[in-house]
Amino acid sequence: MAVAGRLRSSIPLLQQILGAESILVRRIAGNPTSSLSQHFRNYATEKSSKEANVKVPLSLFGISGNYASALFLAASKVNLLDKVEREILVVVEASKKSPVFSQFIKDSSVPADVRVKAMQEIFSEAGFSDVTKNFLAVMAENGRLRHIEKIVKSFVDLTMAHKGEVKVTVTTVIPLPAEEEKELKQTLQDIIGHGKTVNIEQKVDPSILGGLVVEFGQKVFDMSIKTRAKQMERFLREPINFDSL
Repeated sequence: MAVAGRLRSSIPLLQQILGAESILVRRIAGNPTSSLSQHFRNYATEKSSKEANVKVPLSLFGISGNYASALFLAASKVNLLDKVEREILVVVEASKKSPVFSQFIKDSSVPADVRVKAMQEIFSEAGFSDVTKNFLAVMAENGRLRHIEKIVKSFVDLTMAHKGEVKVTVTTVIPLPAEEEKELKQTLQDIIGHGKTVNIEQKVDPSILGGLVVEFGQKVFDMSIKTRAKQMERFLREPINFDSL
């Protein structure tokens, strides 16, 4: 899958971040007092004449949508969209792999300046782009790091739309074999059209009992045994009008 491939290519960065837990411990234990740089707040305001008319490909709303759109614009304007996407996915993966890092970004009691300095130090060592570092600093300053997973999900939705990719979520009881996934992808490609690229994301949910659920865009095709059983149950519970027989 596309996202998994991007993560695999970023394993060295992930290893660096996971090895930086001592930085977080020092930052939490310390008490830095220097003020935050205005540069962080304005990370998305720098424009180049070449990229001045960049627009987001989707309209997203809420906290995650606003931050994801701002990051998309900032990365696009300096032609670093792919690099920023890889980096921001690594941050999410680090939050899942490192209990210390996860606790740090969720702890609202950590002072803003401590969060900002830790983000800058860790991701500077990892060689992250200024766009990503400044974005994380803004989130740290505004206490939004705890929303990082939702924001990154929205950001990936934007990058996929920008590239003409369509994410299709397929839920089954067990993982689809490679050949069945290939056939399903071809069928979905025919439905969606060849101007788009289908990327399948598999999810396993034993509660659907069998069959599959396909979701893309605003469409949901529920062909699960669980849903069919509920439909049959409702049908059987309906009273029978013998006069019409």
